[in-house]
Amino acid sequence: QVQLVESGGGLVQAGGSLRLSCAASGRTFSINTMGWFRRAPGKEREFVASINRSGGTTVLADSVKERFAISRDNARNTMYLEMNNLKLEDTAVYHCAASRSVGWIVERESSSYHYWGQGTQVTVSS
Repeated sequence: QVQLVESGGGLVQAGGSLRLSCAASGRTFSINTMGWFRRAPGKEREFVASINRSGGTTVLADSVKERFAISRDNARNTMYLEMNNLKLEDTAVYHCAASRSVGWIVERESSSYHYWGQGTQVTVSS
C-alpha cells in the first residue's frame, strides 16, 4: 500500500510562485508514473501535470505548461510541482496521485492512477 501527503500550499498573490511537494511512503517501489490534479470550487477535477518514473518524460496541461514544472526525487520518494506566475484561476485544491501500472498509461486521465493524497489548498489573490 502507498500513502501520499501533499504540502506547500497556501495563499499567494497573483504573479507569485509556490512549490508543492508530494511525499510517498509505504510500498514506494510499486510507484511508476506520478501526477498532479486540481479541483476548483464548483468544477470537476482537472489534470495538471505528470512525470514518469525516471523523470525523463513529463506532460503538462496547456493552461500551465509555460508556467509550471514537475519533477521528482526518487531517493527521497518525493515529487514536486513548481508553480510560477500564478493566476487567480489556479486557485484549487491540488492532489498528488501515483500509478503502479507498468508501461504506457493515459497520463491525463485520473483513472490511470491508483493512489491519491488528501490535497493541499492553493489560493491566489489579487
